[in-house]
Amino acid sequence: MFTGIIQSVGNIQSLQKVGGDVRLAISVNGLPMQDVELGESIAVSGVCLTVVAFDDNYFAADVSNETLSRTSLGSYVVGDEVNLERALQASSRIGGHWVSGHVDGVAKVQNIAEDARSQRWRFSADKSLLRYIAEKGSVAVNGVSLTVNQADFEGFEVNLVPHTIEHTNFSALAQDSPVNIEVDLMARYVERLMQFNTEKNS
Repeated sequence: MFTGIIQSVGNIQSLQKVGGDVRLAISVNGLPMQDVELGESIAVSGVCLTVVAFDDNYFAADVSNETLSRTSLGSYVVGDEVNLERALQASSRIGGHWVSGHVDGVAKVQNIAEDARSQRWRFSADKSLLRYIAEKGSVAVNGVSLTVNQADFEGFEVNLVPHTIEHTNFSALAQDSPVNIEVDLMARYVERLMQFNTEKNS
């Protein structure tokens, strides 16, 4: 589990094809690595990946074809910036919201508008994602926990304060950039429960 509070912005060092899928190497740029263990999880722009090799400056993770097809990782190239967050510890503060690192789909940056010292970002997304996104609810965009300002049938909008822009890979994004979306966990489970109730009563 993660909280959506980004700890570092890393860079893609290499993308190596291995046995039909991909092994990523990512520079960590200050992410604390001294107590990392093989097999633990690190969220990469919102995607939960398993560490298969590491040192103080980088880690490697294998990415399945399923993950490549359902996230923006498949479009990355060497040098691209990625948001990094290590898995939540039991003693950690939850500054964002519960984030699993299981991306639901990809949206695109539709518009960026200045709003005093902040920015308003609008994302276009498929209705299969938008059905779970509600005004003043939570959503993870590239692994960043954000509050939804507004949502409609075509997309949704969030507000980014200067700190978020400066300390995530949002500063490297532009109109039409793809972003990973994870909807709030509660929305998924509520829908699933409703499906079972509907079947039971039909």
